[in-house]
Amino acid sequence: MTAAARPLGAALAAGLAVSAVLLSAPAAHADQWRDQQYWLEDYGITEAWETTRGEGMTIAVIDTGVDSGHPTLSGAVVGGTDVSGAGDGGAPVDQIATEHGTLVASLAAGRGTSAEAEEVAALVEEDVEDLDEQEWEDWWEDFESALEEIYGEDWQDEVDADALDEFQETRSAPRELTQAENPDDGVVGVAPEASILSVSLLLQDPNPYGGGTEEQIAEAVTWSVDNGADIINMSLGSGFQEWPESWDEAFLYAEQNDVLVVAASGNRASGHLSVGAPATIPGVIAVAGVDESRRISADSSSQGIAVGIAAASEPLVGALPGDDYMQWNGTSGASPIVAGAAALVWAANPELSAQEVKHRVLSTADSEGAEGVDPEYGHGVLNVADAVAGDVPAFDASQYPTLQEWVRVHRRGEVEDTETNEIPEDSGVVAGPEGEPRAMPQPEATSTAQDWAGPVAVSAAALLVLAVLCMAAIHYRLLHRHQDR
Repeated sequence: MTAAARPLGAALAAGLAVSAVLLSAPAAHADQWRDQQYWLEDYGITEAWETTRGEGMTIAVIDTGVDSGHPTLSGAVVGGTDVSGAGDGGAPVDQIATEHGTLVASLAAGRGTSAEAEEVAALVEEDVEDLDEQEWEDWWEDFESALEEIYGEDWQDEVDADALDEFQETRSAPRELTQAENPDDGVVGVAPEASILSVSLLLQDPNPYGGGTEEQIAEAVTWSVDNGADIINMSLGSGFQEWPESWDEAFLYAEQNDVLVVAASGNRASGHLSVGAPATIPGVIAVAGVDESRRISADSSSQGIAVGIAAASEPLVGALPGDDYMQWNGTSGASPIVAGAAALVWAANPELSAQEVKHRVLSTADSEGAEGVDPEYGHGVLNVADAVAGDVPAFDASQYPTLQEWVRVHRRGEVEDTETNEIPEDSGVVAGPEGEPRAMPQPEATSTAQDWAGPVAVSAAALLVLAVLCMAAIHYRLLHRHQDR
């Protein structure tokens, strides 16, 4: 790792550590958390669900690892990797903010949980494979009675009949048996039918297990593209607007493969007053944070010309590793809300490119702040219903900068060596011995005003003196001749 990369890695780590702020201990009932997700109604998400819930879309969460066993993420995580050398897609060893990736994933694509379903889950966790036939019949009778106590007389309408039959035949209960089709409790993501790829990294420099932050980010982005991500969420940031040149290739790879990247703008509370990389990279949607009243968060939102849009950053709720939930603040939570919204837009409009999805998300935002693109709100506050199914202005690619164009303008290209096999005869250049540099051509001597002005002035003065003397001599001779007469 270069010396320049070390402060970048430290800044990334510091920003992430502050972005997930615990505000309260887990509540007793999952429905208490669902009631706090005000953005589901306020941002038109529940309205957008009438069109799509994100099926078929894949969101890569580049973060501290995701607990795929949490009830709200059951079935959501379809793959993952660890790029730090310290884990396997879950939270790496010695990780800071181990809950961060799970919180983020739950807001993007959490399935939600049902209190009743959790009670059923507790029933079927009992080991029944070794029961004899009579014991099994007695157990099943008690199980059906428990289902009636949980759901009421119409319990059969609440449980998947095919899954129930399979359980009775095999004594192995599928998870689907315990999940309601549209659960009303627990934290639910913006795109609850999208899939999650968990890409874990270790935000620590130096990293005792492998590459530093700079290398991990580049590898994580590339892996996400190669493994089917449509959208990449990066709820991490630095205090630097610039990014390592080594990131160019990875983010260009995402851009060229039509993968949309969404990143948190950063948090003022962590000392990041201005948006930092990777949110500053052209083509990335940089997400600012607002409170429930749509005011820019005093602590949880950085500002700058890179800001694309704002979304809820306080107060937030999310899933904790294990079976719990918590309250938290930060643009780390605003970013997956926008990533989930992009998944809904793309699922409803699969013919769009990544840039066109970005256009729908930004151009339909509810206007806030200064006219045009505001340094705090960007294009405004997220409006998911309009982004999914509303009318949008015609797409103009020139309005959206790309990393490819930025690299062309701002990165120095490599100059290719040119070969000269022969020296032109009229060049005046004499070739030196083999292996020695050629003699450089010398410019011809050029005349200047200083070269000729002096001699000309002297000559002119001499001629003038001579002319005066001649005139004097002629005048003298004429005068003398006149006297002789």
